[in-house]
Amino acid sequence: MTKPQKAIIIGAGPAGLAAALRLQQYNHISSVVYEIRPKPTTLGGAIGIPSNGLRLLHRLGLYDNIRLRAAETSNLVLHAIKGDVIGKADLTSWSRDKTGFGYLRIQRTSLMDVFYDAARLADIPIHFGKRLVGIVENSDGVTATFDDNTSDTADFLLGCDGIHSAVRKLYVDPNMTPEYSGVVNIFSLLETIMLPQARLSLDGLNATLTTDGLLALCPCTATNEMIYWFFSRQLSMPPGGGGRDGWEEKGKQEVENLKVTLLELLKDTSGEWGDMWKAIINQTNVVKFYPIFRMVLGGQWARGRCLILGDAAHAMQPHASQGVSMALEDVFLLSKLLEIPGRSLEEVYAVYEQKRRPRTDRMSKMAERNGNVRKKTGPWQLWLQECAISGMMSVYNLCRLDRLGIGQKELAYDVEEEEV
Repeated sequence: MTKPQKAIIIGAGPAGLAAALRLQQYNHISSVVYEIRPKPTTLGGAIGIPSNGLRLLHRLGLYDNIRLRAAETSNLVLHAIKGDVIGKADLTSWSRDKTGFGYLRIQRTSLMDVFYDAARLADIPIHFGKRLVGIVENSDGVTATFDDNTSDTADFLLGCDGIHSAVRKLYVDPNMTPEYSGVVNIFSLLETIMLPQARLSLDGLNATLTTDGLLALCPCTATNEMIYWFFSRQLSMPPGGGGRDGWEEKGKQEVENLKVTLLELLKDTSGEWGDMWKAIINQTNVVKFYPIFRMVLGGQWARGRCLILGDAAHAMQPHASQGVSMALEDVFLLSKLLEIPGRSLEEVYAVYEQKRRPRTDRMSKMAERNGNVRKKTGPWQLWLQECAISGMMSVYNLCRLDRLGIGQKELAYDVEEEEV
C-alpha cells in the first residue's frame, strides 16, 4: 500500500482532534476535520481522565496545559447516608507509580480549549456546520459529501463523531444503534465561593450511596473554585420507546422535582457533609439531564477505507471514566499500525480490531458493573451495602492491596506496547 497522505476526520471532539494531531505528529499525514455543530460546543459537565489516558495526552504534548486547568481527583471518599465517612481509597496509587500519572477531572469545555489551541498551532483545519450526507469510495480514495453540497476526498476516513455517529449510520454499520443503559445522569457545575467552609477540604471524588442512586461531587479546576456534582440513578425509559419528545418530557419532570427528591433522600444526612449538600442543592439553579446510552458489543467498526473510533464504535457508560482514554488508545494504536510498511488499509483495520476489541469490551463491562450501584434499593439494603463497602475498603487499605495493583492494572495499560 502506498503510504496515506491525507485523512478526512468526521467529528471535532477529543477523539477527532487527537487523531488529527497524532497523525500529523507521528505519521506525517495531514487531516481535515469536519464538525456538525456550527461552532465549538459549550455543553457538558466534567470529564475524568485516569492514568492510561493522561500518559497518552502527555505524548501528544497536551498534558501540561490540561493539568493547569484540571483538579487532581485520585482519592475516593465514601460518605454514609448519615453523613459520616465510611471509607477512603487512592484510586491510582499503583497505576501512578507505573505510569507517572494520577487521575484528573476537568471541565469538558476546558479540555476542548486545549485541543482547539493545539489544532490551531498545528494548522489543522476544522470546518464547523458540516453535516455528513454521503460517503463514496473507490480504489483511489474516499469522498465525503456534506449537506451544503461541498465534498472532500482523502486516502481514508475516520468517524470520530460520537455515539450517534453519522459515519456509522450512513456507511460502516447502519444497523447498529445505541441502547439505553437504564441509568440517567443529572449534573451541574457550581462555583464554590458561597459554599460552607467544608469546601476548602474537598479532595477527590466524594460520594454518597442513597436508596435512589449515587450522589457525588468533586472539584474540576486546578484551584478548586468550581465543583462538578451529579446524581446518577436508575430510571425507566419513557413510554413509546424513548424518542426525543419522550426523553425531553421525562427530563423536564426529573429536573423540576430534583431539589425535592434530593432533600428528601438527604433528610437524615447531618454534619458538614449534610450542610454541604443542602447548600449545593439550594444554590444550584441550572442542571442538565442526560440519559446514558451505550453501544452494543460486537458491531462493525470498519468498511473499505472508513474506520470508526471512540464512542462511535464502542461508547460505554461513563462509570469507569474511560471514554476519553479509550478514544486516545484507539488513536495511538491506529497510528502505530499505519507506520508498518506493506500493509493495506484493510489489513491495518483488521489488526486494529483484533487488538482493540478485547480491551474495549472489557472496559465496557467494567463500566456497566460500576453502574449497578445506581440502582434503587431499600433502607436496610443500603445499610448492608454501606457496611460491605466500608469493610472492603478497610481490608484494602489495611492489607495494602493497592501494592498488588488490584483494581488499577487497567489504568497502567500502555496501548503502544501492543505487539502488532
